Amino acid sequence: MIEIKRTIKYETDRVKGFGREVMSVPGCEQLEQCIQCGTCSGVCPLSIYMDHSPRQVMALTRSDFKREVLSSVTIWLCASCYACAAECPRHIRITDIMYELKQRAIQEGVYPRRFPIPVLAREFTRMAQHWGRITESLLVLRLLWRTNWLEAFGMWRLGLGLWRTGRFSLRHESIRQRADLTRMMASVDDVVIGALPPPAANHRRGAR
Repeated sequence: MIEIKRTIKYETDRVKGFGREVMSVPGCEQLEQCIQCGTCSGVCPLSIYMDHSPRQVMALTRSDFKREVLSSVTIWLCASCYACAAECPRHIRITDIMYELKQRAIQEGVYPRRFPIPVLAREFTRMAQHWGRITESLLVLRLLWRTNWLEAFGMWRLGLGLWRTGRFSLRHESIRQRADLTRMMASVDDVVIGALPPPAANHRRGAR
């Protein structure tokens, strides 16, 4: 027999207005048109690893279950392959919605401790804002230092080989007139992510 696990959601679990806030962001407006057909979950190559399927994330977001959505592992496992958006019969930009949820989770500090994806997003954005270019070697070092620095020791042979061939630089690549870039980025409120707050305590996972 198949065991069915039921979890009840209560009205008090909702954060009123969350779904409308997400749908007010350009690219996320059509979330309201979702018919819960499950096509997005069916074509997603990583759905088997997710705690909530893409279809469930869309439903939870629209229904204002903010805590369940932002603490979900699903939004971080999204590979941005756009298969869901390409196949959606209602032409909903599901990948863009996932991006918006990621940004909100980063801003509110709702992410697993030392989880590499949000740390990478923060470090990538910070480097782009300050230098105007990404130095991949330094980006990887920053990521390892803030997540699992012991992994760097297992890559020393690779790093040495890259350094010897001139492909591993510890100098920041930069653009000219960086001050102009800083002023331009600061004028766009939604672009600046800022420092990550401490990770919040683990939230109770919702029902499938």
